[in-house]
Amino acid sequence: MADEWPSMSLREACVSLIDCEHRTPPAAECGYPYVGIPQVKDGRINLNGARRIACEHFEEWTRKADPETFDVVLSRRCNPGETGYVPKGLQFALGQNLVLLRSDGTRVLKPFLRWLVRGPLWWEQVSKYINVGAVFDSLKCADILDFRLRIPPLFEQQAIACILEALDDKIELNRRMNETLESIVRALFKSWFVDFDPVRAKAAGHEPGLPQSLADLFPARLVQSELGKTPEGWPVETLVDHFEPVKGVSYKGSGLGDDGVPLHNLNSIYEGGGYKYEGVKYYSGGHAERHVVLPGDVIVANTEQGHERLLIGFAAVVPSVYGNYGIASHHIYRVRPRPGSRLKGSYLCFLLNSPQMHDLASGFANGTTVNMLPVDALQKPPIVCPPGSLVVAFEALAVNARQRCEELLLESRTLASLRDLLLRQLITGELRIKDGERLMERAV
Repeated sequence: MADEWPSMSLREACVSLIDCEHRTPPAAECGYPYVGIPQVKDGRINLNGARRIACEHFEEWTRKADPETFDVVLSRRCNPGETGYVPKGLQFALGQNLVLLRSDGTRVLKPFLRWLVRGPLWWEQVSKYINVGAVFDSLKCADILDFRLRIPPLFEQQAIACILEALDDKIELNRRMNETLESIVRALFKSWFVDFDPVRAKAAGHEPGLPQSLADLFPARLVQSELGKTPEGWPVETLVDHFEPVKGVSYKGSGLGDDGVPLHNLNSIYEGGGYKYEGVKYYSGGHAERHVVLPGDVIVANTEQGHERLLIGFAAVVPSVYGNYGIASHHIYRVRPRPGSRLKGSYLCFLLNSPQMHDLASGFANGTTVNMLPVDALQKPPIVCPPGSLVVAFEALAVNARQRCEELLLESRTLASLRDLLLRQLITGELRIKDGERLMERAV
C-alpha cells in the first residue's frame, strides 16, 4: 500500500514552481498560442479557443515561464487544482493565474508528475489549501509546494506512467481522428457547395477528381445569379422554403437533475459550431411535442451574452449517443427539413456554420445585454439549392463520418473510465505493479 511510500512535500520531492506574468499581452491575428485557464482541462492542454500573440510578446512572456516537455500547467483560479501536462514540441505562453510545475527527475520522474497531480491525494491537498473567495476560489503560489503526497519508488513511477500514458494516448488519438473526420467533411462541403470546385474544374475542361457517378451530378458551367456566379441549374431560394425552425421548451430549474429526458441546450453547441457532448442536461419537467429533438436533428443557438456572435447562429447535429428521444431548450432552435425538401440536416448544419452564411444569419441578431436571434434569421437568407441526388450523396458521407466519431467517442469514454480507475488505484498503492522494476530496466 501507499503507506510504504514516503510522504513528501512537492518542495522536498524537488518539484519547482514557476509563476506566470501577471499581465496579459495584446492579441494578434496569428502567432504563438497564449494558453489560459479554459485550455487546461482533464490533464491536457487543448489549444481550441486559445488566443494568439505576436513573436515579440511570446519571447517576453516566456522569458521567465518557458514551458518544457513534461512540465505541468496548474490553474490557481476558477478551477483551482486543474492541471494539464506539456507534450513534446508544444510551444505556448502561460496565461494569468496559471503556474508551471517542473520536476528535476531525481525523486519524481518527469513523465510521472502529470499523474501524481491528478490522484485523490492531490485533490485532498487542493481542498486543504483552497482559499474561498467572494467570486473565485484560488490557490496561493506559496502554498502549492507545501502539498504533501506519497511518492512511489522510481521503478513504480515508470510503470504507472507507462500504463496510464498508453490509455491516455489512445484517447488523444481518437480525439484527433474525430477532428480529422470532421475537417474532411467540412472541407468537402466547402468545395462542393461554397466554392463549386467540381463545377469550375469541368468548366475549365479538367476532371473534377471525383468518381464518375459523383462528377456527373455537377454541371459544367457557372451562371450569373443574385448571389453571384452559381452552378447552372441550381436555383436560388430561401431557407424557409426548405427548413422549419422551432424554439425549444422554456424549462424550469427545478426540473433539472441526474434523471429525465436529455435536454440539448445552449451549452450543447460549440462556439463556431459542432455538438458539445459535455453540455447536455437532463430534465424531468413537462414539454410539448414541438420541443422534441431526435438524433440527426439540427439545433441552432438563438441566444448569446454580448454581441461578439461567437455562438449565436451556429449549429450542431444531435448525436445518437443520448438515445432516440430528447428535447431542446428555449435558447435553441430545432430546425428540420420541410416535407418534400431535397435538402438534408447535415447540409443545413455545415451551411449555417460556413463563414458566409453565419455572417448573414447572425446579422439578424438583436438585443442590448443579451443578443437574440429572431426566427427571420433562419427563414429569409437566400441559398443556392443543389440537386437532391448530390445532397443525398453528401448526407451519406456526413452521416458515416458522424457515426464513426460517435463510436470513437464512446470508446474514449470507456478508456477514460478505465484510466481514471487505474489512476486512483495505482497512485494510492491499492494496486501494485510487480514487474515495474523490470519495465524500468528495459526503458533505461
